[in-house]
Amino acid sequence: MQSSVSVKDLSLNFGSVQVLKSLNLDVKQGEFIVLLGPSGCGKSTLLNCIAGLLDVSEGQIFIGGKNVTWAEPKDRGIGMVFQSYALYPQMTVEKNLSFGLRVAGMKRDEIESRVKRASEILQIEPLLQRKPANLSGGQRQRVAIGRALVRDVDVFLFDEPLSNLDAKLRSDLRVEIKRLHQRLKNTMIYVTHDQIEALTLADRIAIMKNGEIQQLSDPHTIYNKPVNLYVAGFIGSPSMNFLNGTLAGGAEPTFTTDDGIVVPVGRYVFDKAPTGSTKAVLGVRPEHILLGDAAKAMPFSTEVEIEIVEPMGSDTLAWTKIGNHAVTFRADSDVHLTVGQKVLVGFDPARGSLFDTASTNRL
Repeated sequence: MQSSVSVKDLSLNFGSVQVLKSLNLDVKQGEFIVLLGPSGCGKSTLLNCIAGLLDVSEGQIFIGGKNVTWAEPKDRGIGMVFQSYALYPQMTVEKNLSFGLRVAGMKRDEIESRVKRASEILQIEPLLQRKPANLSGGQRQRVAIGRALVRDVDVFLFDEPLSNLDAKLRSDLRVEIKRLHQRLKNTMIYVTHDQIEALTLADRIAIMKNGEIQQLSDPHTIYNKPVNLYVAGFIGSPSMNFLNGTLAGGAEPTFTTDDGIVVPVGRYVFDKAPTGSTKAVLGVRPEHILLGDAAKAMPFSTEVEIEIVEPMGSDTLAWTKIGNHAVTFRADSDVHLTVGQKVLVGFDPARGSLFDTASTNRL
């Protein structure tokens, strides 16, 4: 399949500071890619380079097979939705939607047709004669998306469009954006620091750190087979539990924590199996730690004492320790846990992740 957007060996420097480092990214036609990472990782900078709002230092950008590295934003065939709604306060919603088309000299009937189509898709027809001051945050963001939609382009760029909204609106609009993508089948590149947005929206996620892509894969792979410690710790809420220790290779490999707890890892599928002994980190997701009778059936189980209980409604989070390592696990909401209670917990190391301590890469 032809790449809709292709970034090749892209670097961007602000003075002596290298913000993007020889970055490569291929986005397939109709794909929904999410750029995910903490503040300052370069995700919005990369999006702005693709949009033409920043001049790159090195490398090339192709959109629809055309080299647009030095093209003006208006000539790139993109629609962009910003974190701030950037609506004209003195104009009605209808005028906001049509402004760019009117400036471009498009015929009136074509403008009306496009505005009608966009307002129907986003369900904002009753709002067309209102001004932005009379709209809620969610309605304003729908108008901002509609302004990109009327351009009828192949590539949409979203720069943290939901971060100014409250949790309920964010959840509602996330569904709307996913529905929009399924209906239009356009290429979408979406920037966020919210991992829930990334996991629910993306066909593939690019996890970024310090101007580099750490892992680019589908949400299931990112969550279950993180490529390194950084990705493992960044994805998941609460984050993955980490036990430091030593991995002994051989016919029956074992992992021994720094405080002497032995965990059998014979069923673990290694990307790169060690032959001798190496310092390693074992990562286990909170939801993979089981309680009571279920724990007895696991390859590893141990008794622990509950330190903190946090009811979450649909489930309950509990904090404890395995040896000297702080550990969080998730239990069903109907399981009654109390501070000081001793419970049996267990997990299957085959569902976990092993990382080399020195390189931090997955084993």
